[in-house]
Amino acid sequence: MYRTKSGEDIFIIDGHVHLWDGSKANLKNVHGQQFIDCFYAYHSNLSPKEYLWPKEKFDNYGPEVMYDDLFVKGYDDMAICQPTYLTDFYKNGFNTTERNYEMKKRHPDRFIVNGAFDPRDGEAGLDYLDELSETYGIKGVKLYTAEWRGDSKGYKLSDPGAQKYLERCGKLGIKNIHVHKGPTILPLNLDAFDVADIDDAATNFQNLNFIVEHCGLPRLDDFCWIATQETNVYGGLAVVLPFIHSRPEYFAHVISELLFWIGEDKILYGSDYGIWSPKWLIEKFMAFELPESVSKETGVQLSLTAKKKILGLNAARLYGIDVEAQKKLLGGVRKAAAVGA
Repeated sequence: MYRTKSGEDIFIIDGHVHLWDGSKANLKNVHGQQFIDCFYAYHSNLSPKEYLWPKEKFDNYGPEVMYDDLFVKGYDDMAICQPTYLTDFYKNGFNTTERNYEMKKRHPDRFIVNGAFDPRDGEAGLDYLDELSETYGIKGVKLYTAEWRGDSKGYKLSDPGAQKYLERCGKLGIKNIHVHKGPTILPLNLDAFDVADIDDAATNFQNLNFIVEHCGLPRLDDFCWIATQETNVYGGLAVVLPFIHSRPEYFAHVISELLFWIGEDKILYGSDYGIWSPKWLIEKFMAFELPESVSKETGVQLSLTAKKKILGLNAARLYGIDVEAQKKLLGGVRKAAAVGA
């Protein structure tokens, strides 16, 4: 929970976190090393110096560090675990639903765990999606359309196989479809992360919400033109938000375009932990104001009301979270922890 200078508590749902294993023991081939090294480059180049991690810690930080960074040092109240399997690169997968669920078991009131699917898995993959729904009660999935699978280096949501999986999601009540549509990560291909296929999927599946993680960067214009007409397309700020430190004018441009085109009700905060830490991201976001020239041109403001929606209320609406009830529940958890200490 973040408390403003006026004493108002802001409920925060981190829409994009991971518990990964990029350790050398888990590497299957050179591509696994390339992937985690590329993640670390994002971490190193966009983080404040005081928040930089040594590479060994970054590769496999573990559940205790994660909880501390999100909820003790950081301001998160809840967090949504988004899996990234990458089984062609890592022996046990990079960041699976099963691994993320370890956090949910330890802290059931703090975490939402999403699943994943890959249409190239055919009928077996549909069975796995059914299993994820039954076992974990997932309300969302995270898709990585550029993931390598054998000789295939990606797929599109407009593919017939992908449409079959989206139809199954609707039947299972898995309504929140988070899709990585943003910068590439070595060795994956940039074209396979193109945002264009969101348009077709969102039109065909009006009963689903498509949260475009990273807002399509570097294809911001394409994303905005799609999301402004598709009422069920949202923007996730993971990767976007860290530019608030290293490139504040660029961040001002991106967030103002998002506010202009899709509005404050369709933007979701995400830290992309463990690439970046919620504490500094939220502090800088709460302190940030759009330059007057940008506000004058776009006619938008990054108001306190907008910030509250972006930081938690929008995700709460999509995931059916009663914020006031959750505040009371977490207040009881904090008191119990204090007594136990």
